[in-house]
Amino acid sequence: MSITRRSLIGGIAALAFMSGGAVHAQDQDQAAETKRILVYGDSNTWGYIPVESGPTERYAADIRWPGVLQAELGEGYEVIEEGLSARTTDIPDPTLPNISGAGLDGSAALSPIIASHLPLDLVVIMLGTNDVKAQFDRSPFRIGLGMGALVDIVQQTGSGVGTDYPTPEILVLAPPPLGDLYPEGRAERFAGGVEKTQALPQFYEAVAEAAGADFLDVGTLAETDGIDGVHFSAEMHENIGQGVAEKVKSMME
Repeated sequence: MSITRRSLIGGIAALAFMSGGAVHAQDQDQAAETKRILVYGDSNTWGYIPVESGPTERYAADIRWPGVLQAELGEGYEVIEEGLSARTTDIPDPTLPNISGAGLDGSAALSPIIASHLPLDLVVIMLGTNDVKAQFDRSPFRIGLGMGALVDIVQQTGSGVGTDYPTPEILVLAPPPLGDLYPEGRAERFAGGVEKTQALPQFYEAVAEAAGADFLDVGTLAETDGIDGVHFSAEMHENIGQGVAEKVKSMME
């Protein structure tokens, strides 16, 4: 091979290496600029489709309110969904033993979930609906303390495992009050729950203020309109996603 040809090939290789490095650096810069949001919730974050009784499915990603949130925020944001049906704030549920590990106790799962998704700019929490089930016999005040425990976990998880990322901001969401519960079995499981969910916003707002977190009453954006009285229609998911997006923009921009 002639010196000229070797020089040409070497130059092309060097150019490719340099441009590849530039692209990699650009990708890193874009990743650093992207605001990452973890949404932590229960079946209404998971996207449970309301049914009269029996098993169901979940709404498509673009219909679920976290997906609507992503679409409304657009480029520069990444929304991470962490929804689990029947999840509570900080109490185990023995009725579903097949969900092992942390189970349905939101406080038991939150810290490792945060660490696994770092870096995060914001953690959005909407839980408490399942805490009003009659089997737990919890007052709105006690459920508010459960939300406070979750906020504390976010703040105490800190920089994660072997990393030095800043602690994310927190947005506490009070879920909308329960609707007309149906059928009779579900009404029994959530007996007294309508009044308890109506009282949650005042306690959640107090917790958020005390902890230096932000607060939004989702009941001002949507109502629990599913046939079961617990879950949301697609229209309500859209309303919630849009309303939360406005709140997030006011916090992040």
